[in-house]
Amino acid sequence: MSDLDFAGRPVVAVTGLGVVSSLGRGIEENWARLTAGESGIHAITRFPTDNLRTTIAGTIDFMNVEPWSGIDLSYALAESAGAEAVAMAGLPQGDFAGPLFLAAPPIELEWSARFALDKIDGATREEAGYDRLLEIGRRNHPAGMYERTLFGAISERLAERLGTRGLPVTLSTACASGASAIQLGLEAIRRGETERAICIGTDGSVGVEALVRFSLLSALSTQNERPEKASKPFSRDRDGFVMAEGAGALVLESLASARARGATVLGVILGCGEKADDFHRTRSKPDGSPIIATIRAGLEDSGLTPADIGYVNAHGTSTPENDRMEHLGLSTVFGEALASTPISSNKSMIGHTLTAAGAIEAVFSILTMREGTLPPTINYDQPDPAIPLDTVPGKARSADVSAVLSNSFGFGGQNVCLVLGREPRN
Repeated sequence: MSDLDFAGRPVVAVTGLGVVSSLGRGIEENWARLTAGESGIHAITRFPTDNLRTTIAGTIDFMNVEPWSGIDLSYALAESAGAEAVAMAGLPQGDFAGPLFLAAPPIELEWSARFALDKIDGATREEAGYDRLLEIGRRNHPAGMYERTLFGAISERLAERLGTRGLPVTLSTACASGASAIQLGLEAIRRGETERAICIGTDGSVGVEALVRFSLLSALSTQNERPEKASKPFSRDRDGFVMAEGAGALVLESLASARARGATVLGVILGCGEKADDFHRTRSKPDGSPIIATIRAGLEDSGLTPADIGYVNAHGTSTPENDRMEHLGLSTVFGEALASTPISSNKSMIGHTLTAAGAIEAVFSILTMREGTLPPTINYDQPDPAIPLDTVPGKARSADVSAVLSNSFGFGGQNVCLVLGREPRN
């Protein structure tokens, strides 16, 4: 079998996977709980939620990380998933010898952390604006302040930990970020710039200010009474997404390189489509044309047709707008084939991991093909008659799937669709 794809480009293999989510740490625990239809959503205990409209999330509370800012937790999640992926790929820890592409949240210090700085160097809260506080912090704790306040520092710490090569790339394209990181790795290998890359999406940004901001956009679920039931993609009674934390990591490698060193090929990245939507900061263009174009671009890049796709890992956020627009895009592109294509949302169980979502869901998509099991969409108790889909409701299903479409549609009109395969298609 050729090491080149239908367009004469290097086939890009996946040789390592790693994940952390609200369901647990590592591939084994996450896959077991995901396919069992368990939820990781729970009441928030990390900080007071008095007067907040939303008091639930998929926070990571089991890793003994005491974040002074979300940077610390985002790094810890990325490091855990990245180390697992490198080990699975059979590569040495600390000497990866390839570039790092990291999707990370553009975190700022929350006001509680900013106010904690006002006692440094005798500055008072009234005297010390944010810039002044950071300057005081840098003077007293230069390295520590940089690592704790700038999200770009996560990739530098990871590069040192994993032993990656070249300047690490940090990107943030909203909810499409994790998929964008994979896209960068795919394209770098296709261009012949590297034989391998590690692509990671991470997000540990659940905090008071983030909850308030999303609440002001009316984007979050307020069904706090039963946290595990709040995320309900494609259901008639959906009312918003549930914020969550986590990280996903994939080691990408040219198929020729993987074969040369005898690595296990877990799957392949067949294609990627990316299109922008300039209609609105949070809403999709009403006719769905950017989403439609993104799905078509991904299929075209992979050389596949809708009939070749055995499963769609939906963006499926559980917001009224997103789920409706995703259905519009899929039904337009797939046509009659959509009726026989199962489509489920991991977010019904792990919540919306924002910057990390595209990477985590790519990991689960690879596992879906390898294990022959479709994860369910839970909480699908009231189907929306305007969105007729086979959502794999309630219970996982056995299936022989050779190609998956994984959708990521972000605020700001940033859309990425990955097409993943079980094996190369030449």
